[in-house]
Amino acid sequence: MTRIPSQPAAPGQPVDLDAANAQLDNATPQQTIQWAADTFGDGLVMSTSFGVQSAVMLHLVTQVVPDIPVIFIDTGFHFQETYQFADELTERLKLNLKVYAAQESPSWFVARHGQLWDSDNPEDLNRYDLLRKVQPMNRALEELGVTATLAGLRRQQTNHRANLRRVEGQDGRYKVAPILEWTTKDVHEYLTKKHDLPYHPLYEKGYASIGDWHSTRPITAGEDERSGRFGGLKQECGLHLPTTQQEDDSRFSSGL
Repeated sequence: MTRIPSQPAAPGQPVDLDAANAQLDNATPQQTIQWAADTFGDGLVMSTSFGVQSAVMLHLVTQVVPDIPVIFIDTGFHFQETYQFADELTERLKLNLKVYAAQESPSWFVARHGQLWDSDNPEDLNRYDLLRKVQPMNRALEELGVTATLAGLRRQQTNHRANLRRVEGQDGRYKVAPILEWTTKDVHEYLTKKHDLPYHPLYEKGYASIGDWHSTRPITAGEDERSGRFGGLKQECGLHLPTTQQEDDSRFSSGL
């Protein structure tokens, strides 16, 4: 594998995003991962939802950086199959798994806030994501000293993701997407034909994107991959969106 030249990011020293994306324009996923490891060192982690196609990124990344910290946000409301899938992949790929959860137990959360996921008000859905997903992730990023995260985002998945670049800034850190250009077919071939890796167990039941049990359903013909989340009211869970107006304005000004 040919390495992409990188300049290790010094603490507090910003990465030139235009230059980085130009360097990685034709890079393979493996080269992109190696570039991120060379650039961010111990500050590099990856996140996983143990979703339908999560084995792709977990396998890709750990072939290049075997001991990379893998962050999993346990909302307390995952499907039983998701927890079983997480155990299976953790054992098979020898993952350095770091599990973070909200400080309120699921029962205590419902007692205090109600079943926010049943609301047709996007503000309630956003509050659910903030409390169960975004805040635990922010705690993980702080405690692990993260400067950059590898994520399995693909342009084909949502309208927001269609406009992303390989390397983006988000809330003072960086997000690197090695398989951004991959199609569903690319993912399938990597999983089944090249490496005999498993899909999430619910994939065979029509689930294309899997979150919490209470707000995920199988999709029907013609729907995009994320339509089965929150009744189609929202596509993103908040982990891959800007969390400040300034960050959002910055993305908008750059065409994102």
